[in-house]
Formats: sequence, C-alpha cells, structure tokens
Amino acid sequence: MSQEFSRTDRVSQEIFRVLSNLLRREIKDPRLQTLTLTECQVSKDLGIAKVYFSVLGAKEGDQAVMDAEQALKKATGFMRSELAQALRLRVTPQLRFYYDTVPDRVDHIEALIRKALY
Repeated sequence: MSQEFSRTDRVSQEIFRVLSNLLRREIKDPRLQTLTLTECQVSKDLGIAKVYFSVLGAKEGDQAVMDAEQALKKATGFMRSELAQALRLRVTPQLRFYYDTVPDRVDHIEALIRKALY
C-alpha cells in the first residue's frame, strides 16, 4: 500500500535536502559550522519556507544562535538562488529561518522528570 504525500511535503523535503547540502558543501561561514537543520515547512502556496535549525551546544538566546541567525540571513540570497536552480519551481519560496526550541524544551522536561523522581 503506497502512502501519498502532498506536494508541499515533497517540496519541503527537497528544500531541506538542498539547503542541507549547501550548508555542508558550499557555505564556508564559520558561524554555521555547528548548525544543523531540523525541519522545513512550506506554505500551501509554496511562497514561504520556514526552516528550523539548531546549534550544537547552544540554547535559545546564546551568542552562537544569534551569530548563526545573522549568517543565515546574510546567506539567504545565495541559498535562494541555488534553490531556484535545483528545484525549478515557478516561484522560489522565501526562506525564513527560526531557531528550533524543541530540544531546549525536551531538556527542561527531562530535568523536571529527574527532579520529581529523585
């Protein structure tokens, strides 16, 4: 039984793959060395791509996260042009980067559970 995916899901996965490769192979900014993309969500009209990232060993508000956000903002034009060449869509989505707070919340909840058990 085959599982069907919507077009937005397929485009999201492809954007995630292309951006991950760009960050790993093309972009040499040292502020992005410990950055990992965690998720990509595309709007239904394919006009906006929300890309979530985390920074190894950093929490929300840390200087490393702010530096990574600045580096991503600076590289957005390059990434979007590369994305346009790779995807060949009628409209290339605008890239918006957000720090992924899920790992921080998981750490906090785990700490609360440990505290409650001991």
